[in-house]
Amino acid sequence: MKLKSIILKNFRAYREQTVIPLDDLTAFIGKNDVGKSSILQAVGLFLGSDALKLDAGDRCVHSSETEVRIGCVFTQLPAELVIDVAARTTLADEHLLNADGDLELHQIFECRSGKVSEKGIVALAVHPRAQNAADLLLLTNAQLKLRAKDVGVDLQQVDQRSNVELRQAIRRTIGSLDPGPSEIPLNKEGGKEIWEQLMKELPVFALFRADRPCTDEDAEAQDPMQVAVRQAIAELSGELETVKTRVKERVLDVATRTVAKLKELDPKTGANLSPRFRAEPKWDAVFKLNLDSDDGIPLNKRGSGFRRLVLLSFFRAEAERQQTARGARGIIYAIEEPEASQHPENQALILDALTRLAANSGCQVLLTTHVPGLAGLLPTTSIRHVTRQADGTTSVSSGTDGMLKDVASDLGVLPDSRVRVLVCLEGPNDVKHLNHLARILRAADPTLPDLKHDPRLTLITLGGENLRQWVTQHYLRRTGLCELHIYDRGTSTPPKFQAACEEVNARTDRSAAFLTQKRELENYLHADAVEEALGVRVVIDDSANVGEAVAEAVHAAAPDAATPWSALDDEKQRKKTGHAKRRLNDEAAARMTLDRLIARSARDEVTEWLRAIAARLPAIEEPRTTHGGTHADQAHA
Repeated sequence: MKLKSIILKNFRAYREQTVIPLDDLTAFIGKNDVGKSSILQAVGLFLGSDALKLDAGDRCVHSSETEVRIGCVFTQLPAELVIDVAARTTLADEHLLNADGDLELHQIFECRSGKVSEKGIVALAVHPRAQNAADLLLLTNAQLKLRAKDVGVDLQQVDQRSNVELRQAIRRTIGSLDPGPSEIPLNKEGGKEIWEQLMKELPVFALFRADRPCTDEDAEAQDPMQVAVRQAIAELSGELETVKTRVKERVLDVATRTVAKLKELDPKTGANLSPRFRAEPKWDAVFKLNLDSDDGIPLNKRGSGFRRLVLLSFFRAEAERQQTARGARGIIYAIEEPEASQHPENQALILDALTRLAANSGCQVLLTTHVPGLAGLLPTTSIRHVTRQADGTTSVSSGTDGMLKDVASDLGVLPDSRVRVLVCLEGPNDVKHLNHLARILRAADPTLPDLKHDPRLTLITLGGENLRQWVTQHYLRRTGLCELHIYDRGTSTPPKFQAACEEVNARTDRSAAFLTQKRELENYLHADAVEEALGVRVVIDDSANVGEAVAEAVHAAAPDAATPWSALDDEKQRKKTGHAKRRLNDEAAARMTLDRLIARSARDEVTEWLRAIAARLPAIEEPRTTHGGTHADQAHA
């Protein structure tokens, strides 16, 4: 199941009911102490994280109500629920879905007089309200039989052992069910049986907190390493059993001979003595594991940023182990301030890794941040702005230009005033790919522009942009700056962006636009670069759908690929293709060379784009001098 939104009411600073939509990757952005971490912890409380427990202090201090609610709305629901061997049902058949066809569950707590009691779990659903139909999930088997008899069900035609069949028969007999908004308790009778099955379908929740320590003695770091020890012990259990038996034989022999000698000295003293092992050997307590670098430096002596990266990796390993152990179909990674102690380059690498992680089937990533460098790299669709109101309560906004402007203002994500040329591409994948191609060509011709580091230009996307790109567009696109557009040709005739290119080329401000000669930038890749990066071999020509072909090949090559590509649902195919495209435009593009570009007949075309960009850049201004020296010289003097 996938978490679509979280609902908070009277929880900490969230006094009024607050619905917070979630994506595959969701970032909660705001100043310190506004309620970002509370959202992550609320998700963990609902999903039963062992590290979290609600207490009386979690009730909103600005409210007189004593009831606290944490709700979760789920999509991608199980096709059926197996109540027992003979009873199978669906959430739709039990009328447990809300008006949007989603499963909305609320966990309710009572916080009174400094004590917390759990009132239970309810489903908010469009449920039958007709007489004799509204309370069926609350009835025992005996009560359902009586109800069925009262409404006229032919019990000879129903398996009377199955509550599922009895409820279905009663509803069919009643006919007009008068469905409407209802709260259905799932902590009683039939509802409890359904909740027990739903708990098996819930995603695993793993929280990486900002304030945790970062040494190799931490439980989070030790646990995955100890798991590795336990797995090794399990694999070698036969050999270890032999060792244990031989040790026992040796020790028992010594013990037996010792008792015999004692009896010789004093028969009464030795009469009641017999050798016995007090406990089985605990192999996992014998083997301890630490991480040392090649030069012997232990982890707890390394820099805090490095330790945190290692611990974040342990966190992921442990979360995935829990997912496997539980057989869960999904996993939610909640990470507070992933940028903490990290260099800006590492921040970008971490975010890129989390973005790829969120693109995996069954994965969602929730994170918090208040750092401009990281926030600027986030996709705008993923951003949720968390703000503290004048009355001390918290609100969360998303999805509007006004919200993005507020985030940019709060965090100081500002455009570079040195920009003079806008290079407009379709999406973030194109930005990465073109940067790689420019690097390769510039190594052979230094007159070509450095797209990644030249402050006179900026690459922006016209779709799927991140916050920094949105800021750049918002502030710069109406300034009259020169623009150079590069659009995918695609497969349609005429090309989808033909008219847009003609419009840009008709301007009189030196702006220009190009259509790629091939289908899209993935078609400029060489098959060798793709194989080196992703481990699969595909045919690449000028019109192939490279992203989908690679996604299918990677899926087929996976060890657990029991389901053929054609049998995957559209959502899984879309995610796998998106993941493949991201890797192609970054990892495979990074492995391109000048010879490979020439082999794909791409060198001249890409060079033409880069020369067009260079021709529109103003000359680099030399530092002004006074009396023969630069300002820097004078300052140094």
